[in-house]
Amino acid sequence: MTFKDIIQKINTTLNQKANFLSNKSSEDVSNDEASHIVSEVSTLEVTSPNQSTNTITLKSQDKQKSHWVKCKSCDSMMFHKEVEKLHHICPKCNYHMRLDAMERINILCDQDSFIQYDASLHPIDPINFVDSKSYKKRIEQALKKTLRTSAVVSGEGAINGLKVQLVVFDFSFMGGSLGSVEGEKIVRAINRCIKKNQPLIIISASGGARMQESTYSLMQMAKTSAALKKLDKAKLPYISILTDPTFGGVSASFAFLGDIIMAEPGALIGFAGARVIKQTIGKDLPDGFQRAEFLLECGSIDMVVSRGDMKQTLYDILSVLHSNNKDSKDNNKAKKSAKTDKKPTKHTSTKAQKSAKKTTTK
Repeated sequence: MTFKDIIQKINTTLNQKANFLSNKSSEDVSNDEASHIVSEVSTLEVTSPNQSTNTITLKSQDKQKSHWVKCKSCDSMMFHKEVEKLHHICPKCNYHMRLDAMERINILCDQDSFIQYDASLHPIDPINFVDSKSYKKRIEQALKKTLRTSAVVSGEGAINGLKVQLVVFDFSFMGGSLGSVEGEKIVRAINRCIKKNQPLIIISASGGARMQESTYSLMQMAKTSAALKKLDKAKLPYISILTDPTFGGVSASFAFLGDIIMAEPGALIGFAGARVIKQTIGKDLPDGFQRAEFLLECGSIDMVVSRGDMKQTLYDILSVLHSNNKDSKDNNKAKKSAKTDKKPTKHTSTKAQKSAKKTTTK
């Protein structure tokens, strides 16, 4: 049997299993049965003409094509279509799985309303950084993996018809780390907010500042914070959404500067890792002290919102905050116009009074 025949037999087996799985929901199949199906598809025995048995083990890329998804929290096996309908939330334990940037945008924005900006911006290697690999090599690998030039997707979209500027981190691109390009995209989004009088939403999923850019990446913390001050002076709302995980320089800067700070259920949020903190303070830490629910209880964030309710919650908040901002701006304009209208009348009246005084003295 040739190698081509082996591959063809593997593909046939995969298609048969896929047809079998597509006719069943996750409730019809137990965890043990689903695990057996996945393992059976992953390893296939092929008999050669000389009756010797060769075991072909599929690569990890083929395993990812399985129609079943395993929850990292409760180890339940679920049919992938069911998980996609629930926005990648486990129906059994409510575990929120990680999403890439475009999946989040599709969940939040109205259909075909998102326009991406600054997609051509790409990082460079300012200090020729090399650890186990060169920084340039890591960028190339991240580009092949995500088909993106940076860890941030920014643009303009509509949430139930309300126009917003949206910045979304993608953790699959070098851990969503904050570099020069990511900081520049955030600042440009803020400038568009001020120019177009639109609110800002930033969805964070990052391990922190990108070490390969050294001080250049650390400066993005100050750069984005200063830009947000301009947004605050323009009295435009900024909502920060923290997802799993949000750490390091991102949580120490713009992620916690929102007018409203939301988080997804169970999101891991902090500055340093639990092990580092324990070694520093030399004390045992409470369970789940870096989870979204604990931060809400301590008052560090404003609300924990499920992914399915996020779009409507954002619309409800922004429709109030942004309408108030528009009303206040209209009132200020009306006051200014009223002042300018009153000035010439005051000027003429004072002139008339002076001329009247002169005539009386004569």
